[in-house]
Amino acid sequence: MNLQYKVLMSVFCLLFLTASSYAQNTKRGWQLELKKASLDLSSTDVKNAVEYKDFPNSKLSSDSQHVVKGFLDLKGDYFARGFVWGNELILDYGKTTLKPAEGERSTNETADSIQYTGSYTQRLWNVNNFLGGFEAGPFGSLAYQTEFSSQGDTPLKRVFRAALGVKIYEGKYIKNFQLAGFSECDFTYDPSSQKYGWETSVEVHQPIREGVRAVYTAMFRDYLHSSRKEATDIDYEAGLDARLDVAVLKELSVAPFMQYYTAQASAFGKRGQNFYVGVSFSFSHTFIRARDIA
Repeated sequence: MNLQYKVLMSVFCLLFLTASSYAQNTKRGWQLELKKASLDLSSTDVKNAVEYKDFPNSKLSSDSQHVVKGFLDLKGDYFARGFVWGNELILDYGKTTLKPAEGERSTNETADSIQYTGSYTQRLWNVNNFLGGFEAGPFGSLAYQTEFSSQGDTPLKRVFRAALGVKIYEGKYIKNFQLAGFSECDFTYDPSSQKYGWETSVEVHQPIREGVRAVYTAMFRDYLHSSRKEATDIDYEAGLDARLDVAVLKELSVAPFMQYYTAQASAFGKRGQNFYVGVSFSFSHTFIRARDIA
């Protein structure tokens, strides 16, 4: 185990052992919630497209395709006077089936990720009269990321990641903002590689009117060093998600959305990009709500 990793883990442990001055917060106990479960569906079925391939009407000559994408975000947080212990499981999977007028059917994965994150955040500051109010403090996290299945001949992704930084959370508008340094152990290839870098992410909610809100999330991760070079290494990755949640029932909503993802490979200059626009049907529910002791 190298020196940088030992230092990172030592500081992470100190967050648990060091006593601190705590903010005047009022939230206590467990909160378990299905933050989001969504399903995106689209289907285009074209009959006799071969016969109409020379017609100037793409509705008759296009390829049939079916798109299915599911997303689940489950959170379980424990709020104590001086800290928050967080647990989050995110599942994301999408598949597109293309049936051309001539040729064989093909299936591609458009999303494939399983990620669990455990975190510890000290509740040091409680800001009431700025940006709608929020809590803030240092945090440490451990995460494991993998996939449901591998793509073609590529191995299954398996990554452990430890991060240390500062976080803003539980705000009226700023639901989460964090800035951290990380150490990543990538077991995708054998032998594994150790990577270091920094990352930031933000989630902002903007109320429009009753039952309607805009939700913005963004992330950026920059890899500064890797102990072993692989052809699939990236220098950085970034993502942006913007959606307009419209409540249909109390916990069911419809949301037009836009997602953008980009990454820059270390081995060559062209940047990969993915842009996705659609409409999502989502459900959220709080199973256990933390109590307010105010």
